[in-house]
This record gives sequence, C-alpha cells and structure tokens, in this order.
Amino acid sequence: MTAISVRGLTRRYSGGFEAVRGVSFDVERGEMFALLGTNGAGKTSTVEVVEGLSRPASGTVSVLGHDPFQERSLVRLRVGVMLQEGGFPPDLTVTEATKMWAGTLTSPRPVSEALSLVDLAHRASVRVKQLSGGERRRLDLALALLGRPEVLFLDEPTTGLDPESRRNTWELIRALLREGVTVLLTTHYLEEAQALADRLAIMHRGRIVAQGTVSEVVDAYPSRISFVPPAGVSLPVVVSDDGAGRVTVTTNNLQETLHELLAWAHVNSVELSGLDARSASLEEAFLAIAEEAA
Repeated sequence: MTAISVRGLTRRYSGGFEAVRGVSFDVERGEMFALLGTNGAGKTSTVEVVEGLSRPASGTVSVLGHDPFQERSLVRLRVGVMLQEGGFPPDLTVTEATKMWAGTLTSPRPVSEALSLVDLAHRASVRVKQLSGGERRRLDLALALLGRPEVLFLDEPTTGLDPESRRNTWELIRALLREGVTVLLTTHYLEEAQALADRLAIMHRGRIVAQGTVSEVVDAYPSRISFVPPAGVSLPVVVSDDGAGRVTVTTNNLQETLHELLAWAHVNSVELSGLDARSASLEEAFLAIAEEAA
C-alpha cells in the first residue's frame, strides 16, 4: 500500500526559479525511501511540499491518502517531521522543550520515553543552549517521534552526530521500520542511504535522474579489481595504471572476470599483491550520475 505518492511535482520561487521540475515517486508503507542529490538539487524543496509546508506550483502529492497542504489537519497528527534545523527556545531545558511540543499532540509518547529513544534522558535537565550540535539533532528526532508517526520525514538526520550516535540513530530507524513506520530520508551521507534505504531517487537540478533499489542504481556501474602485479608480467586483461604500480580492471561481471584472472595467476604462478575486488559503491554511482546529468 502506498503511503506517499508524488506525481509531476513542480515548485517555483519568486522570480520564476523552478527548484523542482516534474518529480514523481512513490513510497510504500513501511519502506525507507532516500532522496539524494547535490546541493541545490531540489531535495528539501521537494520534501517541504510533501510535508505540506508549501503548495506545489503544479502536480499532485498524497500522504496517507490526503493532500498534505489542503488537508493538513488530517495529515499532521499522523506524521513526524525532523527539519534540518529545529529552532528551540534556548533557555528551556530539554524536558521543557519536549513537553512544550508534546502539548501540540493528541496522544504523545511520554517525554521520558522519547528522550530515551534518542539517548538524551541523561540530558533532560540541561538547557537547550548548552547542548552540542549533535545533541540538538537528537532532540529534533525525539520531537519528530513524540506523536508515534505513521510517516516520518527525516531531513539530514545525522548531520553533526559522532560515529557512535550515527550508528545508534540508524538502529533506531531500523526498529521503526520493523514496526511499520514509513520513512522519507534526505541525506548527504551516501553510506547512510546505502545502509538503510529500500529504494532511492537521485535528484539533479530539480529532476530525478535515477531511481530504484540501491542494487539497481549501483549495478548499472562497473565493478573494480585492483592489485600490484610483478614487474614485467604481461596481463591477460586491459588495466589502468595509477602510476605507482597498482593496476585496476573495470568489469560489468565481477565474478567471471575475477575467476578468469585468478585462474590465469594460478596457472602462471603469478602473485597478485594487494588484491582488492569490489562492486561499485553508491558513492561512485552517485558521482557518475551527477557528472552524466551535468
């Protein structure tokens, strides 16, 4: 069942600048969908319309069967939103800020539960202005989770977090997905999207230029085998040389090419020093797609 449906979405700003140009995608119930792109690609402009914060110039958006802008009162209580910046009153304590937000909700989680989910319970009595940047992001997430949302919008959720906090946030998101929460994520951390997303779309200059599962997007780009061969050996494959002795083979069939190379090395008693074989990463695919789109 579809939780979010976007069709032909266009968004314009004053002066006629078109930040989003005909974007379409669906997010299924219980799915993590990542929206990626370079700075200025239109990710946040798209998500703000889906969240109901802005009216589209053209196209349609549906969240849980409702127009999030025209029927905002029907959608708001069923979604959680984590913006890039929360903007809390600095002199409130963490507990006071959370209670204030809980007062806008019909059936919020207990404040202590929300803070525990994001590992902020020990900072409950600290004033917001005394929190680190990473702690403020965790407070943003706590408020987004207060209403037990069916759909969760996460805009750069782990910016400013240390590696341990980032991994803890990933585990929390995975737990929410297992409970059936639908998540729409924007992030600049491609490792994050690769680790969490069921499907993703890559935007460039207001358009979606690639879309599918992580494997579908990545598998369109070649794998690499790199190693340092002995001097003077004539290799059975075409390679590129980094100038320092290490060579790289690119292939669209990693298993077959690696098998052939290892069989040749075995027969000829050749040592392939520092052998490394890997599929293309999401980062490599993302950079290639952005370059192609440009």
